[in-house]
Amino acid sequence: MSKPMEGMGAIVTRDGVGFRVWAPHAEAVSVVGSFNGWDEAAAPLAVDGNGYWYGFVAAASVGQEYKFVLRNGEQRLERVDPYAAQVTNSVGNGVIYDHAAFDWAGDDFTAPSFNELVIYELHAGTFAATKDGEVADLADLAGRLEHLVALGVNALQLMPVAEFAGDVSWGYNPAHIFAVESAYGGPDALKSLVKAAHAVGLAVIQDVVYNHFGPSDLNLWQFDGWSENGKGGSYFFNDWRSATPWGDTRPDYGRGEVRQFIRDNAMSWLENYHLDGLRYDMTPYMRSVDAGETNIPEGWSLCHWINSEVRAKYPHKILIAEDLHSDPAVSSTGPEGAAFHAQWDAQFVHPVRRAVVAADDAYRSTAEVARAITYSYGDAFSRVIYTESHDEVANGKARVPQEIDAGDPTGYFAQKRSTVGAGLVLTSPGIPMLFQGQEFLEGGWFRDTVALEWDQDESFHGIVKLYRDLIRLRLNRDGRSAGLTGGGVRVFHNNDDANLLAFQRWRDHGIGDDVVVVANLTNTARGMYRIGFPAPGKWQLLLNSDALVYSDAFSDHPSADVVASQDDYDGLQASAEITIGPYSLLIYGWQG
Repeated sequence: MSKPMEGMGAIVTRDGVGFRVWAPHAEAVSVVGSFNGWDEAAAPLAVDGNGYWYGFVAAASVGQEYKFVLRNGEQRLERVDPYAAQVTNSVGNGVIYDHAAFDWAGDDFTAPSFNELVIYELHAGTFAATKDGEVADLADLAGRLEHLVALGVNALQLMPVAEFAGDVSWGYNPAHIFAVESAYGGPDALKSLVKAAHAVGLAVIQDVVYNHFGPSDLNLWQFDGWSENGKGGSYFFNDWRSATPWGDTRPDYGRGEVRQFIRDNAMSWLENYHLDGLRYDMTPYMRSVDAGETNIPEGWSLCHWINSEVRAKYPHKILIAEDLHSDPAVSSTGPEGAAFHAQWDAQFVHPVRRAVVAADDAYRSTAEVARAITYSYGDAFSRVIYTESHDEVANGKARVPQEIDAGDPTGYFAQKRSTVGAGLVLTSPGIPMLFQGQEFLEGGWFRDTVALEWDQDESFHGIVKLYRDLIRLRLNRDGRSAGLTGGGVRVFHNNDDANLLAFQRWRDHGIGDDVVVVANLTNTARGMYRIGFPAPGKWQLLLNSDALVYSDAFSDHPSADVVASQDDYDGLQASAEITIGPYSLLIYGWQG
């Protein structure tokens, strides 16, 4: 093993383990661990060029703990391998891990196409927890997959699972970006979850944090003993570009070795864990110090580089940006773009949330909702749309039912208006996303110490059924609503005075394709109300969100199929009279 091996970190072979680390300001580097009695003199690494150090230890093997010892002048620094896939904890040791040892046999899953994705965002530590303060692990989460399958979603999106400080966190404070959180079960637990999810038809998307690292328990801080201006050293900007809202720890996107480090991390999640996509946290802080003007172009070019490689190698994997600036360049593959497939869309969530949360019907704007439904970045599926996400239900905001009626977050108004919001998510163009517990009226606000109220899954099984029926239509499971998987949209009726709007969705047009959605955003039922229809003939009522089967509190308004007659109305060639209950959504499919 005299010839240096390729790779970074602990490189496992049958004959021992190679170790490579980047420490450009170190004067000497050794690897210590349980394989050599933690003796610094036993395994010195050799200079490997460009600040890299390499050595091979025949006595080292999988499962053993290790660290690097770096010397810089008088400084003796013990550091965890930045590429460690497993650590004992955020301030512990690295653990030699072999990605090739996991049994992926039978995992030949391909994620649904982007126009047929329905995402369910969740937090691993609380989703499957049974009581407050408990940290559920990824095996517990795997035991809850049947709920997601029954609900009908086909992709789960994990809030960050990279090793963070302590055992309780949202995950947006990564201490070791290659390691899977030890409290969640480590790397094998994540692989087992992904394999189990794939076996039941669920894609898995992982949240990653590249806009900052740490800031606490941050092994990379002044990693090799060097810093400038007292800042983070080799892995970080050491000037005004270091500042972020979360600490002075923005990586140096302009340094080739740091760019490679982040690129390798993204590819590791996709390749070693068979993940189906990545969601990048707060990308505005990768291109800008204050999320304003682009004054860190290196961060944008880094996104473009990584994402372009992923697009070329793995065309079925999705790349999502939490950008919220409505910039088409986010999903552009041109030199000015970041080459994401989609971005979280502020143009949808904020107006739709306002519309369903407002206490007085007079303050709802169907014009705003219409713009939210039709907003586009050029491709209908280059945006992720939602009314709840981990950010939208915390940080001074609460779950939608709680915002609607804090005194009765499972009562009539909370049920009615939150489900209308969800109905708009699942019928508008875009990739729809739900947040954990949304389907059974989870109240309060998101906290990483509070378990989901799983009892509500049964108590509000009718609301869960409504979500299930909406998702079934969104994915055209019965061959009657293909238009909801297409990009075509037209709001043809917008009565702001009556708080009622109607819009058409289509993929290719035709029977079983064209869909009309009617939304009543007022507490007043409408009877014998005329709207246009895209074509004459029978329009079958596919869903009435006011149906009693969804809640005993609903009015079961007698909406029904309609036959549209030839007529120039709402700019369409046909029209019919409908009836619709208060705060309700109707979905019609053309039968010809």
